Amino acid sequence: MTFKTLVTLSIAATLATTSLLASELQGRGASFPGPVYKAWIAQYNAKTGEKVNYTPTGSGDGIKSIKKRMVDFAGSDKPLKAKKLAKNKLLMFPSVVGSIVLAYNIPGVKDGELKLSEKAVAGIFSGKITHWDNKAITSVNPDVKLPHEKITVTVRADKSGTTYNFTYYLSKLDDKAFKASKKPNWQGNVVAGKSNSGVSANIEQTKYSIGYVEYSYKQKLGLSAAQVENKEGKYILPTLSSFQDAAKYATWTPDNDFYALIAYPDGATSYPIVAATFILLPQEKAETNKQVTKFMDFAYNNGDKIATDLGYVPLPKETKEMIRKYWADKGIK
Repeated sequence: MTFKTLVTLSIAATLATTSLLASELQGRGASFPGPVYKAWIAQYNAKTGEKVNYTPTGSGDGIKSIKKRMVDFAGSDKPLKAKKLAKNKLLMFPSVVGSIVLAYNIPGVKDGELKLSEKAVAGIFSGKITHWDNKAITSVNPDVKLPHEKITVTVRADKSGTTYNFTYYLSKLDDKAFKASKKPNWQGNVVAGKSNSGVSANIEQTKYSIGYVEYSYKQKLGLSAAQVENKEGKYILPTLSSFQDAAKYATWTPDNDFYALIAYPDGATSYPIVAATFILLPQEKAETNKQVTKFMDFAYNNGDKIATDLGYVPLPKETKEMIRKYWADKGIK
């Protein structure tokens, strides 16, 4: 075989690979919905043969990637306001609702046994409460043996929509100590990890630690998670039922591209830290966007059981219909 023939074959193989990859939708961003997106993608491929690739790199990376048109779609747990969407020529709609749990690793303290008041949560994450036997924690846990051990707070190292929603919630508890941010300047004894999986791994590996992660990551690793005091002063376990109760208070409108922050909801039975996650699309790529919305429409129609099995809350039927009309109005359905 001549060198010229080898070069020709190599070019042909490259073009074939490029053509193959071109038909595969590429997405990246928020790790918060990573498990449910992975499951939806597998289901979609099994039913249709069509390929979607999603890499859970964090909301900050997702927003950056879609702004630079590096991907076909992006995931972000931090919704973008209309002005920012317009500036970057982006479209946005929600995909699913999830929850942020306070997972801990305290030897001898079982899953769901620890209660955390709003005062305790704010104190721990501001660095003002440094030990597990602090009165703000022990006073609501009289039957739990809490040690005089230093608290290790595990947080995100990357720009994160999970962090944005969690700090938005914290700002409702103490607006002087916290502002909503994708990457705040945490105080105290802090260990940082990349993505929800990195924080989960740090909690699993570090005794006397606590951190914030999306519920399905807690489930996957079998981490313990606290009952958290909600807006009505009730201590609520992180369960699908309490997430659903919280999600009922979400309000959506296509007029502002479904912008909504739904953490810290009303309701005596509502879990207090919930968040929607969003899909971002480039306005100008109508044909590619139609492929993305085709996938998402499949997920809306067929993926609710997968979502609930993983601990997410599917969007209400009425919201899905609003989103489909939004797609039609934007010419991407």
